[in-house]
Amino acid sequence: MTITDVNEQLYQQRRTAIESGRWTRRDDGSYVAWDRAEVLGREGLDMTTGQAALYTSTPAWHGLGNVIPGGISDIDEVLRLGGIDFDVEKRDVRYSFMGDADAVPALRTMPGQYVTVRSDTGAALGVVGSRYEVIQNRELFTFLEDLVDQHGVIWESAGALRDGRRVFVCMRLPENVIIDRGGLADEIVLILSVINSHDGRGTAEAVPSGWRIVCANTERFALRDAVSRWSIRHTSGALGRIEEARRALGLTVEYAHAFEEEETALARTDIALDEFHRVIADLWPVDRDASARTTGMADRRRETLTAMFEGESVRVGRTAYAGERAITDYLDHVAPRRPGKTMTEEIARATALMEGADDAIKTTAHKRLMTLVRR
Repeated sequence: MTITDVNEQLYQQRRTAIESGRWTRRDDGSYVAWDRAEVLGREGLDMTTGQAALYTSTPAWHGLGNVIPGGISDIDEVLRLGGIDFDVEKRDVRYSFMGDADAVPALRTMPGQYVTVRSDTGAALGVVGSRYEVIQNRELFTFLEDLVDQHGVIWESAGALRDGRRVFVCMRLPENVIIDRGGLADEIVLILSVINSHDGRGTAEAVPSGWRIVCANTERFALRDAVSRWSIRHTSGALGRIEEARRALGLTVEYAHAFEEEETALARTDIALDEFHRVIADLWPVDRDASARTTGMADRRRETLTAMFEGESVRVGRTAYAGERAITDYLDHVAPRRPGKTMTEEIARATALMEGADDAIKTTAHKRLMTLVRR
């Protein structure tokens, strides 16, 4: 049996880099990777109060935050130790203007626009419209207490990113997902993360994945690898939709079982290479009269995916499960991204992961591979 705990893998990789001297710690808690002249480390953790806004039941690789071995179940303590026990208020947008006849600048208010402000530090988090509804951290996270009460799960981590613009709470589900029990036995640790946004640029989301969030990168990984997600927009009636999400998330444990069953079915379904190629062709169709450039790109994509499928097949067998892992890894790590004028390809890829740009094609791939189970 293999156990996939991506958090432990990340911890070991980065601690090895630190202990080997490849990464050097700076006074602010970040690290410099000498081989790439790159600054790493806190990766977005909120430090506005003078310490990292992070609670975790297991030490994070960067060594920051309040670590409580074994975790705690009290939501008040989670919010306090995670540095997210603050409220957010909407304040008018005001600006000064001096006309030709004015002796002193006049203070004006911009109609229909507001600044979201932290109650503890007074920091401005974003500019929003009149329809924007603040979802307080406590309001969003307390709906998860049902899972704590019913299943005895422990809060794994909590904290704030980007000066409090985004906050998160994570809990580990009571049972791991085991794909193909008695056979492949690929065990996956499943963690439920709830992420709230206060900058007007995102929704509140709940995502089951393998990641325990302890920094901005792991937040992105959680969104990237989510097996599903629930989103709540910051508009009128948001709290009512939180109650709907609460009922839906009460089924999360049952959902994990259903997810395990489908992935197990894929792991027990052998597929031939030409069947995998037909799946690729269905996902990325190419017209018969397509240009040579388009055809060439399709050929290179198929070659890359074939190599990735063969690599996965070594570990998990030539199965539909290997096909799904190859397609998912290709979309997340390999597929070309066209960056905007102010983006690198890496930033464009990270943005796509955060926004779930490939969710639809991943879902389509899963459904298409499931048809091979029933053939």
